[in-house]
Amino acid sequence: MLNFRPLLFILGTFLSMLAGFMLIPLLFALLHGDETSGAFMISAMVTGVAASFCISGGKQKHIKLNIRDMFLLTSITWFVVSLFAALPFTLYHGINYTDAFFETMSGITTTGSTVLSGLDNMDRSILIWRSLLQWLGGIGFIVMAVAVLPFLNVGGMRLFRTESSDWSDKATPRTQDMAKHLFQIYILLTILCGVGYHMAGMDWFEAINHAMTTLSTGGYSTSDESMAHFSPGAHWVGTAFMLAGGLPLLLFVQMIRGRTLKVWNDAQVKGFLLFVGAVSVALAVWLAPVKELAFIDALRLTCFNVVSVVTTTGYGLTDYGAWGPLANVAFLFLMFVGACSGSTSGGIKIFRFQIAFAIMREQLKQQIHPAGIFRERYNNRPISEDIIRSLVTFILLFVGVTVALAVFLVAVGVDPMSSLTGAITAVTNVGPGLGPVIGPAGNFAGLPDSAKWALSLGMLLGRLEILTVAVLFHPKFWQY
Repeated sequence: MLNFRPLLFILGTFLSMLAGFMLIPLLFALLHGDETSGAFMISAMVTGVAASFCISGGKQKHIKLNIRDMFLLTSITWFVVSLFAALPFTLYHGINYTDAFFETMSGITTTGSTVLSGLDNMDRSILIWRSLLQWLGGIGFIVMAVAVLPFLNVGGMRLFRTESSDWSDKATPRTQDMAKHLFQIYILLTILCGVGYHMAGMDWFEAINHAMTTLSTGGYSTSDESMAHFSPGAHWVGTAFMLAGGLPLLLFVQMIRGRTLKVWNDAQVKGFLLFVGAVSVALAVWLAPVKELAFIDALRLTCFNVVSVVTTTGYGLTDYGAWGPLANVAFLFLMFVGACSGSTSGGIKIFRFQIAFAIMREQLKQQIHPAGIFRERYNNRPISEDIIRSLVTFILLFVGVTVALAVFLVAVGVDPMSSLTGAITAVTNVGPGLGPVIGPAGNFAGLPDSAKWALSLGMLLGRLEILTVAVLFHPKFWQY
């Protein structure tokens, strides 16, 4: 049976936090005399009132959630928070609610697709709000990926279940302790990234905004030129901290506790770093003579763009779609990859590819020795049947949702290239697609409203690992 009262209370708590964070851009607006001060004031009041109703209506002595409650809470929280977080955009002149919701969902899911232009001259309060949405969405997903998704057995993520993933009363202090450490590391890395950007030539406002959207692997920028507006030094800083955002944040906690060797022996981390390094160097070797670039410049461009796409950050540096057919095909496939589980990135995730290859090896051995008994392991843990079932279900749903979304986009009048890459970039939370319309040099403003709502749903599905939302559409979920 679904427990709606505690769900309402928890949702109200999230909305009250959102209202509190709206005061930050409100302060920017008041200090700089921006026209958006009224928009943020009204938005904070409306969100605060809604939060009060939810908290008062759902308050009770003991809150206990079952597995169905967790599925519903995870999905509904991201959707409702996005509804209210869009208010400052829609109250800001010239932005309708469809565009406002798209921008918000793209921000809070750390996708990075945008409908806005003229960022260089935009009010600072709006820019900081976009960055805050991505920063909050990033830490929100990390906590969910480490503490919630393994418990729900979503997409094979039970491999990463820890004692802190147990939502029993006994483990609640451990879960809170884990969330506290993750948040502290997240803040520390954000500060280091901001300092690095400032040392590379950004002013403090630019550095703070880009630090928040880099660690969250979100990709929102303060300039229409995105990272092309800044120095080569800033590109290397961005590459380093996008990589950090693509690593499991829990491993940084372990490093601080002196378990550095264990971190670098992790199969997922090694696979991710080796994959990114090999692809970046290979593309640089190809790009340098093709574009007549010095190898170090070609390496900077390929490293930044490969890391940006694989970690699903989506910053624009150069229009890699103009590099030629090889680059187009390479980056199309890179959109699917994703970084590590427990990071801020989207995509399929490295560990799922590694498990798939392990299963393939097991099947090949079985074909050669039919009477043999083989059991593949991942990170010294056996790959169980339920993990395989969960993984296969995730992949099938991932492909199915992407295809259905692409077909819908074509049906509402979007060109085939934009439809295909738009669907992929939404579900993988990358940001830009390919082609002249939604590629790294374009944005999503020209798409029909129906396409923007569909893409917003795709972003939400991708961020929540699809299965978390898909289970809500099964009739038995709602049976008491």
